[in-house]
Amino acid sequence: MKYTVAQETRLGTRRINQDRIGCWSTSACLLMTVADGLGGHPNGEVAAALAVGLLGAAFEREARPRLADPGGFMARAIAAGHAAIVREGEKRGLDDTPRTVLVACVVQDGHAYWMHVGDSRLYLIRQGRIVHRTRDHTVVQQLVDEGRIREEAIVTHPERNRLLQCMGGYQLPRPDPTATERLAKNDIVLLCSDGFWNPLTQRQLAHALTTRELKDAIPELTALAEARAGRECDNISVLAMTWAEDEVAAPAPAPQVSDTERTQVQDFTATDLDYLRVSDEDIDKAIADLKAALRKSST
Repeated sequence: MKYTVAQETRLGTRRINQDRIGCWSTSACLLMTVADGLGGHPNGEVAAALAVGLLGAAFEREARPRLADPGGFMARAIAAGHAAIVREGEKRGLDDTPRTVLVACVVQDGHAYWMHVGDSRLYLIRQGRIVHRTRDHTVVQQLVDEGRIREEAIVTHPERNRLLQCMGGYQLPRPDPTATERLAKNDIVLLCSDGFWNPLTQRQLAHALTTRELKDAIPELTALAEARAGRECDNISVLAMTWAEDEVAAPAPAPQVSDTERTQVQDFTATDLDYLRVSDEDIDKAIADLKAALRKSST
């Protein structure tokens, strides 16, 4: 596979960075993800790190070198990450569990597959146009979809931070079905937290990405988002890829999710990890790695 990747994360004006970025690859498959820990709940950075870490651990085990079912993989990993976050909150005796939102994308066989929970976004830019954008799982996005407010009102609406779902909450996250797109040469796939997309217009985003190389555009857009947000600047995180291969000859068949698997996802509980193929050892290792990183950062 031929592609280039660029990423950036900044603290903004917050005390700690609760965003996490992850990128893994094999010779035939690429996984990208951005998680944004929720600041209104304890230890949002813990939730984001667990969600990203478990996604990466599952990818390293299952991508041999391809994933059999990219959509099913992401659904399982999101459910397992939710379970790990809830379990860690219980072990710490917290009054409220850590929480995070997340967006993930798999690139394989010339196609992008993506899934998200919450308001971290994916954009697919082609020839200067945004041809795909994830729909936020928020109250204001619901108002837009119902035609009650305009798209431009999202960034200033008083309830713009009210989420309809997240990882680590009281209910199992229920992502939208896997979205997919056949990639054309020079397509850009961008994943980001709301600290990145909220201060920027879609015109600014598309223009910068199509008039500059990715390695230059991403830092410039991040700096612009930081400047426009000012004293209210959130953590800013972005991960982007430019596809450098020609469009594949034919679309890949859509991944099929059986009724059994769909039922299992909906009925999943935090203590039932078997079908997810994410073991207790995976979760314990992710937690241990996170604690080691936190100790290192505090010294």
